[in-house]
Amino acid sequence: MPFNGEKQCVGEDQPSDSDSSRFSESMASLSDSECSRKSFTSDSSSKSSSPASTSPPRVVTFDEVMAAARNLSNMTLAHEIAVNENFQLKQDALPENSLASRVKHIVHQAFWDVLQSELNAEPPEYEHAIKLFEEIREILLSFLTPGGNRLRNQICEVLDTDLIRQQAEHSAVDIQGLANYVISIMGKLCAPVRDDDIRELKATNDIVEVLRQIFHVLDLMKMDMVNFTIRSLRPHLQRQLVDYERTKFQEILEETPSALDQTTGWIKESVNELLSLSETALTPGAENSSKPSLSPTLVLNNSYLKLLQWDYQKKELPETLMTDGARLQELTEKLNQLKIIACLSLITNNMVGALTEGLPELANRLKRISAVLLEGMNKEEMHLSCCPLLRKHVNYLIKSQNIKSQKEPEWLQHPEFSERERFTLAA
Repeated sequence: MPFNGEKQCVGEDQPSDSDSSRFSESMASLSDSECSRKSFTSDSSSKSSSPASTSPPRVVTFDEVMAAARNLSNMTLAHEIAVNENFQLKQDALPENSLASRVKHIVHQAFWDVLQSELNAEPPEYEHAIKLFEEIREILLSFLTPGGNRLRNQICEVLDTDLIRQQAEHSAVDIQGLANYVISIMGKLCAPVRDDDIRELKATNDIVEVLRQIFHVLDLMKMDMVNFTIRSLRPHLQRQLVDYERTKFQEILEETPSALDQTTGWIKESVNELLSLSETALTPGAENSSKPSLSPTLVLNNSYLKLLQWDYQKKELPETLMTDGARLQELTEKLNQLKIIACLSLITNNMVGALTEGLPELANRLKRISAVLLEGMNKEEMHLSCCPLLRKHVNYLIKSQNIKSQKEPEWLQHPEFSERERFTLAA
Protein backbone atom coordinates (compact mmCIF):
# COMPACT_ATOMS: atom_id res chain seq x y z
CA MET A 1 0.00 0.00 0.00
CA PRO A 2 1.43 3.43 -0.81
CA PHE A 3 2.64 5.49 2.10
CA ASN A 4 2.57 2.48 4.36
CA GLY A 5 5.30 3.55 6.73
CA GLU A 6 4.54 1.56 9.86
CA LYS A 7 7.54 0.05 11.58
CA GLN A 8 7.85 -2.97 13.77
CA CYS A 9 9.03 -2.59 17.34
CA VAL A 10 9.19 -4.37 20.68
CA GLY A 11 9.73 -1.47 23.05
CA GLU A 12 13.48 -1.68 22.37
CA ASP A 13 15.44 -1.29 19.18
CA GLN A 14 15.02 -4.30 16.93
CA PRO A 15 16.85 -5.29 13.75
CA SER A 16 15.43 -4.61 10.36
CA ASP A 17 13.42 -7.02 8.24
CA SER A 18 16.49 -7.84 6.18
CA ASP A 19 18.37 -8.69 9.35
CA SER A 20 15.49 -10.89 10.49
CA SER A 21 15.54 -12.76 7.19
CA ARG A 22 19.27 -13.32 7.49
CA PHE A 23 18.70 -14.60 11.01
CA SER A 24 16.06 -17.02 9.72
CA GLU A 25 18.50 -18.28 7.11
CA SER A 26 21.16 -18.73 9.76
CA MET A 27 18.77 -20.69 11.98
CA ALA A 28 17.78 -22.87 9.05
CA SER A 29 21.39 -23.80 8.55
CA LEU A 30 21.66 -24.60 12.24
CA SER A 31 18.74 -27.02 12.00
CA ASP A 32 20.40 -28.87 9.13
CA SER A 33 23.72 -29.32 10.86
CA GLU A 34 24.40 -28.51 14.48
CA CYS A 35 27.00 -25.80 14.88
CA SER A 36 30.36 -27.09 16.03
CA ARG A 37 31.68 -25.56 19.21
CA LYS A 38 34.50 -23.14 18.58
CA SER A 39 36.96 -21.62 20.99
CA PHE A 40 36.66 -17.92 21.71
CA THR A 41 40.39 -17.46 21.56
CA SER A 42 40.98 -15.54 18.38
CA ASP A 43 44.34 -15.90 16.71
CA SER A 44 44.01 -12.54 15.05
CA SER A 45 43.16 -10.93 18.39
CA SER A 46 46.14 -12.40 20.18
CA LYS A 47 48.50 -11.53 17.37
CA SER A 48 47.36 -7.95 17.10
CA SER A 49 47.72 -7.40 20.85
CA SER A 50 51.07 -9.18 21.21
CA PRO A 51 53.95 -6.76 21.92
CA ALA A 52 56.39 -9.06 20.13
CA SER A 53 54.53 -8.76 16.84
CA THR A 54 56.32 -6.66 14.23
CA SER A 55 53.43 -6.54 11.76
CA PRO A 56 51.25 -3.40 11.67
CA PRO A 57 47.81 -3.57 13.34
CA ARG A 58 45.04 -4.92 11.18
CA VAL A 59 42.77 -2.26 9.72
CA VAL A 60 39.07 -3.03 10.12
CA THR A 61 37.08 -1.96 7.08
CA PHE A 62 33.63 -0.42 7.15
CA ASP A 63 32.12 -3.52 5.56
CA GLU A 64 33.57 -5.70 8.33
CA VAL A 65 32.13 -3.40 10.99
CA MET A 66 28.70 -3.53 9.34
CA ALA A 67 28.91 -7.32 9.05
CA ALA A 68 29.69 -7.54 12.77
CA ALA A 69 26.76 -5.23 13.53
CA ARG A 70 24.43 -7.43 11.50
CA ASN A 71 25.65 -10.51 13.36
CA LEU A 72 25.05 -8.75 16.67
CA SER A 73 21.56 -7.65 15.61
CA ASN A 74 20.63 -11.17 14.55
CA MET A 75 22.00 -12.60 17.79
CA THR A 76 20.13 -10.02 19.89
CA LEU A 77 16.87 -10.90 18.18
CA ALA A 78 17.49 -14.64 18.59
CA HIS A 79 18.37 -14.24 22.26
CA GLU A 80 15.29 -12.15 23.01
CA ILE A 81 12.99 -14.65 21.30
CA ALA A 82 14.51 -17.55 23.23
CA VAL A 83 14.53 -16.08 26.74
CA ASN A 84 11.46 -13.82 26.63
CA GLU A 85 8.29 -15.86 26.23
CA ASN A 86 6.23 -12.67 25.92
CA PHE A 87 8.32 -11.30 23.07
CA GLN A 88 6.31 -10.24 20.04
CA LEU A 89 6.52 -7.65 17.31
CA LYS A 90 4.14 -4.72 17.33
CA GLN A 91 3.42 -1.86 14.99
CA ASP A 92 5.13 1.34 15.97
CA ALA A 93 2.40 3.84 16.83
CA LEU A 94 3.51 7.43 16.37
CA PRO A 95 2.80 9.81 19.29
CA GLU A 96 -0.47 11.66 18.97
CA ASN A 97 -0.26 15.29 17.81
CA SER A 98 3.39 14.82 16.84
CA LEU A 99 4.68 16.27 13.58
CA ALA A 100 5.36 12.82 12.13
CA SER A 101 1.86 11.67 13.03
CA ARG A 102 0.22 14.72 11.43
CA VAL A 103 2.32 14.43 8.27
CA LYS A 104 1.50 10.74 7.97
CA HIS A 105 -2.22 11.42 8.40
CA ILE A 106 -2.19 14.21 5.81
CA VAL A 107 -0.30 12.14 3.24
CA HIS A 108 -2.51 9.08 3.73
CA GLN A 109 -5.67 11.17 3.57
CA ALA A 110 -4.47 12.86 0.37
CA PHE A 111 -3.89 9.49 -1.28
CA TRP A 112 -7.36 8.17 -0.41
CA ASP A 113 -8.98 11.46 -1.43
CA VAL A 114 -7.36 11.15 -4.86
CA LEU A 115 -8.63 7.58 -5.16
CA GLN A 116 -12.12 8.72 -4.17
CA SER A 117 -12.14 11.44 -6.81
CA GLU A 118 -10.93 9.02 -9.50
CA LEU A 119 -13.65 6.46 -8.73
CA ASN A 120 -16.33 9.18 -8.67
CA ALA A 121 -15.22 10.68 -11.99
CA GLU A 122 -17.16 10.24 -15.23
CA PRO A 123 -16.00 7.90 -16.58
CA PRO A 124 -14.31 6.38 -13.50
CA GLU A 125 -10.55 5.96 -13.46
CA TYR A 126 -9.60 2.52 -12.10
CA GLU A 127 -5.81 2.41 -12.54
CA HIS A 128 -4.92 3.24 -8.93
CA ALA A 129 -7.57 0.86 -7.62
CA ILE A 130 -6.20 -1.93 -9.84
CA LYS A 131 -2.70 -1.35 -8.47
CA LEU A 132 -4.10 -1.65 -4.95
CA PHE A 133 -5.72 -4.99 -5.80
CA GLU A 134 -2.43 -6.14 -7.27
CA GLU A 135 -0.69 -5.35 -3.99
CA ILE A 136 -3.48 -7.03 -2.04
CA ARG A 137 -3.05 -10.15 -4.16
CA GLU A 138 0.66 -10.36 -3.36
CA ILE A 139 -0.01 -9.96 0.36
CA LEU A 140 -2.65 -12.69 0.34
CA LEU A 141 -0.32 -15.04 -1.55
CA SER A 142 2.39 -14.44 1.07
CA PHE A 143 0.06 -15.89 3.73
CA LEU A 144 -0.35 -19.21 1.92
CA THR A 145 1.60 -22.34 2.77
CA PRO A 146 3.52 -24.14 0.00
CA GLY A 147 0.71 -26.70 -0.23
CA GLY A 148 -2.09 -24.19 -0.79
CA ASN A 149 -2.00 -24.43 -4.57
CA ARG A 150 -5.77 -24.52 -5.03
CA LEU A 151 -6.38 -21.29 -3.14
CA ARG A 152 -3.31 -19.74 -4.75
CA ASN A 153 -4.65 -20.42 -8.24
CA GLN A 154 -8.07 -19.08 -7.28
CA ILE A 155 -6.65 -15.81 -5.92
CA CYS A 156 -4.48 -15.34 -9.01
CA GLU A 157 -7.48 -16.01 -11.25
CA VAL A 158 -9.91 -13.65 -9.53
CA LEU A 159 -7.35 -10.88 -8.94
CA ASP A 160 -5.81 -11.09 -12.42
CA THR A 161 -4.88 -7.45 -13.00
CA ASP A 162 -4.68 -7.85 -16.78
CA LEU A 163 -8.24 -9.16 -16.85
CA ILE A 164 -9.41 -6.41 -14.48
CA ARG A 165 -7.88 -3.75 -16.75
CA GLN A 166 -9.71 -5.21 -19.75
CA GLN A 167 -12.96 -5.11 -17.79
CA ALA A 168 -12.24 -1.51 -16.76
CA GLU A 169 -11.75 -0.48 -20.38
CA HIS A 170 -15.25 -1.74 -21.13
CA SER A 171 -16.73 -0.34 -17.88
CA ALA A 172 -17.50 -3.87 -16.71
CA VAL A 173 -15.29 -4.07 -13.63
CA ASP A 174 -16.96 -4.74 -10.26
CA ILE A 175 -14.71 -3.11 -7.65
CA GLN A 176 -17.12 -3.85 -4.81
CA GLY A 177 -17.31 -7.50 -5.83
CA LEU A 178 -13.53 -7.78 -5.87
CA ALA A 179 -13.35 -6.19 -2.42
CA ASN A 180 -15.95 -8.64 -1.08
CA TYR A 181 -13.91 -11.54 -2.47
CA VAL A 182 -10.76 -10.21 -0.78
CA ILE A 183 -12.62 -9.89 2.52
CA SER A 184 -13.87 -13.48 2.28
CA ILE A 185 -10.32 -14.75 1.66
CA MET A 186 -9.02 -12.68 4.57
CA GLY A 187 -11.66 -14.28 6.79
CA LYS A 188 -10.28 -17.72 5.90
CA LEU A 189 -6.64 -16.79 6.47
CA CYS A 190 -6.81 -14.52 9.52
CA ALA A 191 -6.45 -15.48 13.18
CA PRO A 192 -9.63 -15.68 15.30
CA VAL A 193 -8.67 -12.41 16.98
CA ARG A 194 -9.32 -10.61 13.66
CA ASP A 195 -12.88 -11.90 13.22
CA ASP A 196 -14.36 -8.65 14.54
CA ASP A 197 -12.29 -6.65 12.05
CA ILE A 198 -13.56 -8.84 9.21
CA ARG A 199 -17.16 -8.29 10.31
CA GLU A 200 -16.59 -4.52 10.32
CA LEU A 201 -15.18 -4.74 6.81
CA LYS A 202 -18.25 -6.59 5.59
CA ALA A 203 -20.51 -3.94 7.15
CA THR A 204 -18.71 -1.02 5.43
CA ASN A 205 -20.34 0.24 2.22
CA ASP A 206 -17.95 2.98 1.05
CA ILE A 207 -15.53 1.28 -1.35
CA VAL A 208 -12.64 3.66 -0.58
CA GLU A 209 -13.04 3.11 3.15
CA VAL A 210 -13.25 -0.63 2.53
CA LEU A 211 -9.94 -0.62 0.66
CA ARG A 212 -8.38 1.53 3.35
CA GLN A 213 -9.47 -0.83 6.12
CA ILE A 214 -8.44 -3.88 4.09
CA PHE A 215 -4.84 -2.67 4.11
CA HIS A 216 -5.06 -1.91 7.82
CA VAL A 217 -6.30 -5.42 8.62
CA LEU A 218 -3.73 -6.96 6.28
CA ASP A 219 -0.99 -5.18 8.23
CA LEU A 220 -2.38 -6.67 11.43
CA MET A 221 -2.51 -10.11 9.81
CA LYS A 222 1.12 -9.81 8.73
CA MET A 223 2.08 -9.02 12.31
CA ASP A 224 0.03 -12.00 13.53
CA MET A 225 1.84 -14.25 11.06
CA VAL A 226 5.26 -13.00 12.19
CA ASN A 227 4.41 -13.52 15.86
CA PHE A 228 3.05 -17.00 15.12
CA THR A 229 6.32 -17.83 13.37
CA ILE A 230 8.25 -16.56 16.40
CA ARG A 231 6.23 -18.76 18.76
CA SER A 232 6.78 -21.76 16.50
CA LEU A 233 10.50 -21.06 16.25
CA ARG A 234 11.10 -20.52 19.98
CA PRO A 235 11.43 -24.21 21.11
CA HIS A 236 13.89 -24.97 18.32
CA LEU A 237 15.80 -21.75 18.99
CA GLN A 238 16.08 -22.50 22.71
CA ARG A 239 17.78 -25.81 21.90
CA GLN A 240 20.21 -24.20 19.45
CA LEU A 241 20.79 -20.86 21.18
CA VAL A 242 24.10 -21.66 22.91
CA ASP A 243 25.77 -22.96 19.77
CA TYR A 244 24.22 -20.19 17.68
CA GLU A 245 25.50 -17.40 19.95
CA ARG A 246 28.93 -19.03 20.21
CA THR A 247 29.16 -19.20 16.43
CA LYS A 248 28.02 -15.59 16.01
CA PHE A 249 30.50 -14.30 18.59
CA GLN A 250 33.26 -16.18 16.81
CA GLU A 251 32.25 -14.51 13.53
CA ILE A 252 32.24 -11.11 15.23
CA LEU A 253 35.69 -11.76 16.69
CA GLU A 254 37.08 -12.71 13.30
CA GLU A 255 35.76 -9.47 11.78
CA THR A 256 36.55 -7.17 14.74
CA PRO A 257 39.23 -8.62 17.06
CA SER A 258 38.51 -6.02 19.77
CA ALA A 259 34.82 -6.93 19.97
CA LEU A 260 35.14 -8.50 23.45
CA ASP A 261 37.36 -5.95 25.18
CA GLN A 262 34.70 -5.12 27.79
CA THR A 263 34.18 -8.80 28.57
CA THR A 264 37.93 -9.38 28.89
CA GLY A 265 38.28 -6.40 31.23
CA TRP A 266 35.31 -7.57 33.31
CA ILE A 267 36.86 -11.02 33.87
CA LYS A 268 40.35 -9.59 34.54
CA GLU A 269 38.89 -7.23 37.14
CA SER A 270 37.24 -10.17 38.88
CA VAL A 271 40.48 -12.18 38.82
CA ASN A 272 42.48 -9.29 40.29
CA GLU A 273 39.88 -8.77 42.99
CA LEU A 274 39.98 -12.42 44.02
CA LEU A 275 43.79 -12.47 44.00
CA SER A 276 43.84 -9.38 46.20
CA LEU A 277 41.44 -11.00 48.67
CA SER A 278 43.50 -14.19 48.71
CA GLU A 279 46.73 -12.31 49.42
CA THR A 280 45.03 -10.34 52.20
CA ALA A 281 43.78 -13.56 53.77
CA LEU A 282 47.31 -15.01 54.05
CA THR A 283 48.60 -15.08 57.62
CA PRO A 284 51.78 -13.14 58.41
CA GLY A 285 54.88 -15.26 58.00
CA ALA A 286 53.21 -17.78 55.73
CA GLU A 287 55.03 -18.83 52.62
CA ASN A 288 54.01 -16.62 49.75
CA SER A 289 56.09 -18.15 47.01
CA SER A 290 53.21 -18.98 44.68
CA LYS A 291 50.08 -17.11 43.78
CA PRO A 292 46.82 -18.60 45.04
CA SER A 293 45.03 -20.72 42.46
CA LEU A 294 41.61 -19.61 41.27
CA SER A 295 39.08 -21.90 39.69
CA PRO A 296 37.15 -20.71 36.61
CA THR A 297 33.90 -21.27 38.49
CA LEU A 298 34.99 -19.00 41.34
CA VAL A 299 36.03 -16.27 38.91
CA LEU A 300 32.78 -16.55 36.96
CA ASN A 301 30.62 -16.48 40.10
CA ASN A 302 32.43 -13.40 41.40
CA SER A 303 32.07 -11.73 38.00
CA TYR A 304 28.32 -12.23 37.99
CA LEU A 305 28.01 -10.99 41.57
CA LYS A 306 29.74 -7.78 40.51
CA LEU A 307 26.91 -7.19 38.04
CA LEU A 308 24.49 -6.72 40.96
CA GLN A 309 26.45 -3.58 41.92
CA TRP A 310 27.13 -2.41 38.38
CA ASP A 311 27.13 1.33 37.66
CA TYR A 312 25.22 1.37 34.37
CA GLN A 313 25.76 5.10 33.87
CA LYS A 314 29.56 4.97 34.04
CA LYS A 315 30.44 1.46 32.84
CA GLU A 316 29.37 -0.50 29.82
CA LEU A 317 28.17 -4.05 30.22
CA PRO A 318 30.34 -6.90 28.90
CA GLU A 319 29.56 -7.59 25.26
CA THR A 320 28.41 -11.14 26.03
CA LEU A 321 25.71 -9.76 28.36
CA MET A 322 24.48 -6.83 26.26
CA THR A 323 21.36 -8.74 25.24
CA ASP A 324 20.38 -9.14 28.92
CA GLY A 325 21.19 -5.57 29.94
CA ALA A 326 17.62 -4.55 30.78
CA ARG A 327 17.01 -7.71 32.82
CA LEU A 328 20.27 -7.31 34.75
CA GLN A 329 19.49 -3.68 35.51
CA GLU A 330 16.05 -4.69 36.78
CA LEU A 331 17.67 -7.22 39.13
CA THR A 332 20.04 -4.54 40.41
CA GLU A 333 17.16 -2.15 41.09
CA LYS A 334 15.23 -4.89 42.88
CA LEU A 335 18.25 -5.67 45.06
CA ASN A 336 18.64 -2.00 46.01
CA GLN A 337 14.98 -1.87 46.95
CA LEU A 338 15.34 -4.97 49.15
CA LYS A 339 18.39 -3.41 50.86
CA ILE A 340 16.39 -0.33 51.82
CA ILE A 341 13.47 -2.43 53.09
CA ALA A 342 15.84 -4.58 55.17
CA CYS A 343 17.54 -1.49 56.63
CA LEU A 344 14.18 0.06 57.45
CA SER A 345 13.00 -3.10 59.23
CA LEU A 346 16.26 -3.38 61.16
CA ILE A 347 16.24 0.26 62.27
CA THR A 348 12.59 0.00 63.32
CA ASN A 349 13.24 -3.10 65.43
CA ASN A 350 16.33 -1.56 67.05
CA MET A 351 14.66 1.74 67.87
CA VAL A 352 11.25 0.58 69.06
CA GLY A 353 11.73 -3.13 69.63
CA ALA A 354 9.85 -3.17 72.92
CA LEU A 355 6.83 -1.39 71.44
CA THR A 356 6.51 -3.91 68.63
CA GLU A 357 6.00 -6.88 70.92
CA GLY A 358 2.59 -8.40 70.39
CA LEU A 359 2.41 -7.04 66.84
CA PRO A 360 3.28 -10.13 64.76
CA GLU A 361 2.08 -8.61 61.50
CA LEU A 362 4.11 -5.43 61.83
CA ALA A 363 7.13 -6.71 59.91
CA ASN A 364 5.11 -8.12 57.02
CA ARG A 365 2.94 -5.05 56.66
CA LEU A 366 5.93 -2.75 56.93
CA LYS A 367 7.68 -4.65 54.12
CA ARG A 368 4.56 -4.55 51.96
CA ILE A 369 4.05 -0.80 52.45
CA SER A 370 7.74 -0.05 51.88
CA ALA A 371 7.79 -2.05 48.65
CA VAL A 372 4.87 -0.04 47.28
CA LEU A 373 6.30 3.34 48.27
CA LEU A 374 9.75 2.46 46.90
CA GLU A 375 8.40 1.30 43.56
CA GLY A 376 10.29 3.05 40.77
CA MET A 377 12.96 4.33 43.16
CA ASN A 378 15.62 4.15 40.41
CA LYS A 379 13.68 6.29 37.95
CA GLU A 380 14.66 9.89 37.32
CA GLU A 381 11.31 11.26 38.47
CA MET A 382 11.57 9.42 41.80
CA HIS A 383 12.42 11.76 44.70
CA LEU A 384 12.83 11.54 48.47
CA SER A 385 9.20 12.29 49.26
CA CYS A 386 8.70 8.61 50.09
CA CYS A 387 10.99 8.91 53.16
CA PRO A 388 8.55 11.02 55.23
CA LEU A 389 5.76 8.70 54.11
CA LEU A 390 7.69 5.68 55.36
CA ARG A 391 8.28 7.38 58.70
CA LYS A 392 4.59 8.25 59.04
CA HIS A 393 3.54 4.70 58.30
CA VAL A 394 5.99 3.26 60.81
CA ASN A 395 4.52 5.55 63.47
CA TYR A 396 1.01 4.65 62.38
CA LEU A 397 1.67 0.91 62.59
CA ILE A 398 3.33 1.16 66.00
CA LYS A 399 0.50 3.23 67.45
CA SER A 400 -1.99 0.68 66.19
CA GLN A 401 -2.24 -1.73 69.08
CA ASN A 402 -4.05 -4.31 66.99
CA ILE A 403 -2.94 -4.55 63.38
CA LYS A 404 -5.65 -7.00 62.39
CA SER A 405 -8.44 -4.71 63.56
CA GLN A 406 -7.11 -1.72 61.67
CA LYS A 407 -9.16 -1.08 58.56
CA GLU A 408 -8.86 1.68 56.03
CA PRO A 409 -11.71 4.19 55.89
CA GLU A 410 -14.39 3.38 53.34
CA TRP A 411 -13.58 6.46 51.28
CA LEU A 412 -10.06 5.08 50.73
CA GLN A 413 -11.53 1.91 49.23
CA HIS A 414 -12.71 3.83 46.16
CA PRO A 415 -11.36 2.15 42.98
CA GLU A 416 -9.98 5.46 41.68
CA PHE A 417 -7.26 5.37 44.35
CA SER A 418 -4.18 3.30 43.62
CA GLU A 419 -2.50 1.30 46.38
CA ARG A 420 0.23 3.90 46.69
CA GLU A 421 -2.29 6.77 46.87
CA ARG A 422 -4.23 5.00 49.64
CA PHE A 423 -1.04 4.67 51.69
CA THR A 424 -0.24 8.35 51.10
CA LEU A 425 -3.71 9.59 52.09
CA ALA A 426 -3.86 7.33 55.13
CA ALA A 427 -0.66 8.89 56.42
